Amino acid sequence: MSRGHQEHPARPMGQHDDHGHGHGHEDHVPHGSMKDYVSGFVLAVILTAIPFWLVINKAISSTATLGIVLLIFAAVQIVVHIKYFLHMNGKSEGGWNMLAMIFTIILVVITLSGSQWVMYHMNHNMMPTMSPENMPTETVPQSMQGMHSMQQQPAEAPQSK
Repeated sequence: MSRGHQEHPARPMGQHDDHGHGHGHEDHVPHGSMKDYVSGFVLAVILTAIPFWLVINKAISSTATLGIVLLIFAAVQIVVHIKYFLHMNGKSEGGWNMLAMIFTIILVVITLSGSQWVMYHMNHNMMPTMSPENMPTETVPQSMQGMHSMQQQPAEAPQSK
């Protein structure tokens, strides 16, 4: 061990005294009360039950509209979980939690929209001869046309005694 930094002999390695240096290990972030947890739970159940009911009862006939409505419910539920259960706001951890979450959301949006864009353009730009509507019907070469007619004749049934 170097003479510049000596461990306390009665303490295991890695445990240091906090000599009044504010290392920020004890951010006193207010945690939710029982009322907050119950409110968050009730909102989460409602925000799960409504989309479930919409899908089961086929309340919205258009699949595109249903998808958008379900995404809106999912986004609201994410906000409920972040506020009531993770206790994240602009002030927790000096704002770093919120900044990390915004960065994550941006990455997810870029990834999902980029994937959708690539899949759409792959489908749209597919070679016209490869689409099922444009597939040619079966043609038989001239040399095999006689064989083709022989295969189409019904086979004689064996005579039973």
